[in-house]
Amino acid sequence: MIKPEQLQEIAGKIGSEVLNETVVGMLREAYTDIHFTYCMDDDIPNNEPVLEGRGFNLYLVDGREHCLCLTRDYDHATGIVIAEVIED
Repeated sequence: MIKPEQLQEIAGKIGSEVLNETVVGMLREAYTDIHFTYCMDDDIPNNEPVLEGRGFNLYLVDGREHCLCLTRDYDHATGIVIAEVIED
């Protein structure tokens, strides 16, 4: 389970940095119970982010079953996808 407040806190930490693998590593160390994935936003077609930030979108991952899937349900979320958005 990921709380909406946690997601806001994580977004704040991402927004105050230049998004890269170092930032994702820092988040992994700070939130050891949450699985983080980092990719480009265009790698996630046809899905609405749970939270949009400047230069990134956040998606929740449900990892309860054998296959991971995106979810909007905080109660079932076990991870977060940090998807970098490249501004044109």
